[in-house]
Amino acid sequence: MTKILVINSGSTSVKFQLFEASGTHYEIIAKGLAERIGINDSLLTVSIRGSEKQTFKQDLPDHETALKAIINALLNGAVKSLAEISAVGHRLGLGGEYFDKSVIIDKDVMDKIYDTVDFLPLHGKAFVRGIEAVTAMLPEITQVATFDSAFHQTMPREAFLYALPYEQYEKHHIRRYGYHGTSHKYVAEEAARMLGHNGKFITCHLGGGASITAIDNGRSIDTSMGFTPAAGILMGTRSGDIDPYIPLHIMKTQNKTADEVNAMLNKESGLYGLSGGYSDLRDIEARYLAGDEKAITAIDVYVHSILKYIGGFIAVLGGIDALIFTAGAGENSSFLRKKICDRLTWLGITLDETANRRRGEAVAISSSDSRVAVLVIPTNEELMIARDTYQLIAAETQEELTLTA
Repeated sequence: MTKILVINSGSTSVKFQLFEASGTHYEIIAKGLAERIGINDSLLTVSIRGSEKQTFKQDLPDHETALKAIINALLNGAVKSLAEISAVGHRLGLGGEYFDKSVIIDKDVMDKIYDTVDFLPLHGKAFVRGIEAVTAMLPEITQVATFDSAFHQTMPREAFLYALPYEQYEKHHIRRYGYHGTSHKYVAEEAARMLGHNGKFITCHLGGGASITAIDNGRSIDTSMGFTPAAGILMGTRSGDIDPYIPLHIMKTQNKTADEVNAMLNKESGLYGLSGGYSDLRDIEARYLAGDEKAITAIDVYVHSILKYIGGFIAVLGGIDALIFTAGAGENSSFLRKKICDRLTWLGITLDETANRRRGEAVAISSSDSRVAVLVIPTNEELMIARDTYQLIAAETQEELTLTA
């Protein structure tokens, strides 16, 4: 059995899972979260072999310190030595046009990753810090990069090009890249398994960050996020699509800098901006049901933005076989799913209200007579990263054996 550590680095956090993998079977040995990195009251939460979560308060000034804390925690029951870990798989946001699949990290790969870091002002550097921290601690270990944008490299030119002067694409690589690709790919594969066939799927990854993807027989055809993850439907704190002149107008008339407007669009907008300071859908839903006008407005605008993309993607696909919900709100909010599906009855969608209230499992929530399947599938990006990592190191090992034979 091969042990693979999966790292998902955020700007102030590192999520991790340690898998024991055989190629067909993946067992979670340990998982946890280092949070509030570089902030007061840092925490490390760890669960080993399904045990109760243990939380440790400790100073985590940077990602390397957080990785050291994670490794020490793993040595306390998950592994006897670091030599047991065969590889580390990392989630990265943007691979640009360089990468359409996961790759083993070497100098050339790192150069390309560094070349795309500035495209993700909020998270790009955090992704890189995770790789750098592992390299500093375990310089000889194989590391694999899995890119959020890779799945969307199958989009046709008419879907990824912006109507800007063509040199902006040719010279500056400004185009739609798309994100959450690992999640969209995972739930599409699970949907095909559940239904017994592939087809025209629309996947809705509705979490703090949110995106919608049109998938035709396993291939991404179009997606809502764009050059950055700020585009598309409105999100927890991000505005989603707006008139491109609005940031310029704000800068000119309100004397705000580009950094200030960037912070407004990414951290102060979306559900947070419309609801009056709430970004968690659970809080907004409770206020909606209590009759709060701002919460009602926020939900109405959110649902409207989702419906526009679903409708547009049905036209792009030429039909729809399945509508799939995933991620935090997509998986857990029966309220939101019903709000959306009640507006799609013209498609022949009808819900099984009992199934829609189920949580924590992959389930069909459409009724038996619904003309379109509606599924809820919990996403598992870490498992996808572990699978890709295992396959790459297995292929590398086989190549080495062939060369030495």
